[in-house]
Amino acid sequence: MAAGFKTVEPLEYYRRFLKENCRPDGRELGEFRTTTVNIGSISTADGSALVRLGNTTVVCGVKAVGLLSLSLLCGSTAALGCYCYIPGFWPLLAPQPGQEFAAPPVDAPDKGYVVPNVDLPPLCSSRFRTGPPGEEAQVTSQFIADVIENSQIIKKEDLCISAGKLAWVLYCDLICLDYDGNILDACTFALLAALKNVQLPEVTINEETALAEVNLKKKSYLNVRTNPVATSFAVFDDTLLIVDPTGEEEHLSTGTLTIVTDEEGKLCCLHKPGGSGLTGAKLQDCMSRAVTRHKEVSRLLDGVMQSMEHK
Repeated sequence: MAAGFKTVEPLEYYRRFLKENCRPDGRELGEFRTTTVNIGSISTADGSALVRLGNTTVVCGVKAVGLLSLSLLCGSTAALGCYCYIPGFWPLLAPQPGQEFAAPPVDAPDKGYVVPNVDLPPLCSSRFRTGPPGEEAQVTSQFIADVIENSQIIKKEDLCISAGKLAWVLYCDLICLDYDGNILDACTFALLAALKNVQLPEVTINEETALAEVNLKKKSYLNVRTNPVATSFAVFDDTLLIVDPTGEEEHLSTGTLTIVTDEEGKLCCLHKPGGSGLTGAKLQDCMSRAVTRHKEVSRLLDGVMQSMEHK
């Protein structure tokens, strides 16, 4: 009977639970689903993490690629800014065979790059189709790019090895394996955990030969400067807020809101893609819950990182 009512009147079905300050899955309105994280699960990546938020599952792999100025090869500053592919200069030029090299951007010679990409394939949900990235995938990729820029999780200057000559590019690929709502929180957490797992080899430029030299035996972790954590809300009937919405709850809601904070409680990013407006008091409540959520995620991540150190 209940299943039939949910099929015919899904919104009214949810309202009856929300009036009792609970949800059909048994959670309270301000309660998150069980969250887990596994770090270093992809051996072929320079850093990786798998995050599960209820049924929503996201894996993030980070690949580091060196950027090298052609002037290091031909001795000409005119070549600065050009890109080249050099498969045969191992190990003088590349941490791994087949990596690409180019110059840092001319307008920012002391910076590297962080390039995020979110993939929502059909295998994660029937709502997605094969082909070019859909609107949600593009919006999510841009959200992650905004989080990286606004939170300064990685300073691009830290990726520069030699100004105007050599820098790192971090390709951060996030793939959703199972989609059940709240993809922004899962992607942000997976990115943070994966970046904390990245180790880069020591790279120097030999002054005599003007070639880049790589020491694979000496690696160091990235300098992750902040720890951004996303907290998402769904709005029901323009007034009622619930955290960590499932895919069905997002579909039935009248609006969504995502707040990203750092360890100091500072606002890094706010994502409100239309829908119902919120009062100042409601926004303040969301901020308070986001700060609390940050502490929960930080404890979880710290525990996993500590357990890895003892292995």
